[in-house]
Amino acid sequence: MSSRTQTRIPCMMIRGGTSKGAFFMASDLPAEPAERDRVLLAVMGSPDPRQIDGIGGADPLTSKVAIVSPSSREDADVDYLFAQVVVNEARVDFGQNCGNILAGVGPYAIERGLVNAEDGSTRVAIHMVNTGQIAVATVSTPGFRVTYEGDARIDGV
Repeated sequence: MSSRTQTRIPCMMIRGGTSKGAFFMASDLPAEPAERDRVLLAVMGSPDPRQIDGIGGADPLTSKVAIVSPSSREDADVDYLFAQVVVNEARVDFGQNCGNILAGVGPYAIERGLVNAEDGSTRVAIHMVNTGQIAVATVSTPGFRVTYEGDARIDGV
């Protein structure tokens, strides 16, 4: 019987729109891309159609990852790299972006201390690494804390 060592990696699960994903600080993941991808596959439980050994939900909408770091750009607060972990293949796709997961980047950045919360609402400029674009999120932060409840509604969500 072989023994495998496990490494503790901080992670937050956040729902954004019709998706949910695992959010990581880039500094908590391996810097080498192939090793990072192996970690993400293991975290999600891929390749397996049920993702039974990971936190993926056996569906592309629940097998998503946000990798967040302080921004490398002057015009952004954080960098956000989106990763789609393929459910039944040993593959991590960085070829697109995900607006649903993007919706969780602002709250995550505040929760992890990358952006200081303001009383009322907090603006977070997000560099989407996959596309090179900047998105600006306004996060509800009454009392300098992220709130996840409210009455906002989006058709289809």
